Amino acid sequence: MDDAKTNPKVDAYFDRQKNWRAESQALRAIVLACGLTEELKWGEPCYTVDNANAIIIHGFKEYCALLFFKGALMKDPDGILIRQTENVQGARQIRFTDAAEIERMKDVLAAYVLDAVAIEKAGLKVEYRKTEEFPVPQEFQDRLNAEAALKSAFEALTPGRQRAYLLYFAAPKQVKTREARIEKCVPRILEAKGLND
Repeated sequence: MDDAKTNPKVDAYFDRQKNWRAESQALRAIVLACGLTEELKWGEPCYTVDNANAIIIHGFKEYCALLFFKGALMKDPDGILIRQTENVQGARQIRFTDAAEIERMKDVLAAYVLDAVAIEKAGLKVEYRKTEEFPVPQEFQDRLNAEAALKSAFEALTPGRQRAYLLYFAAPKQVKTREARIEKCVPRILEAKGLND
């Protein structure tokens, strides 16, 4: 690997890594060979094109992954891009469980990375659903209707914070769990804080 392209902060990340080290380093070599800039963001190796986030390498318990921030715009001729959940709008992953798998797919992965680079260079944008398009759980709507201060505070949050709360409140199947989540978060909303602030 060309040391001129590596970032010392990412080197330190790999030195500390226990799980998926070989797989992550194999992915790193492929991404760097495609000319991306390496940075450490959110505690993970992140690769940029003209200062725009394009790809991140991250490990999970069951697999490591190459995540494409604008994967929804990419061609997927091999059918390997995965949308993590139905709520993920733009990002897509390719998942791995061993370094040999990455080695076998090296040329295919390089083509996907170059597609991601082309998307960034073209300035393409993912069309995200607007906050108004996200369903508001009835339990939360009832609270908003009953409490003007809560409604005002929620409407004053950024769209991203609003979406995070709506997704969090809507996720449980049981009414009691939805109500408990709402109750727990009301003080945060009134303090103009996001779910993860």
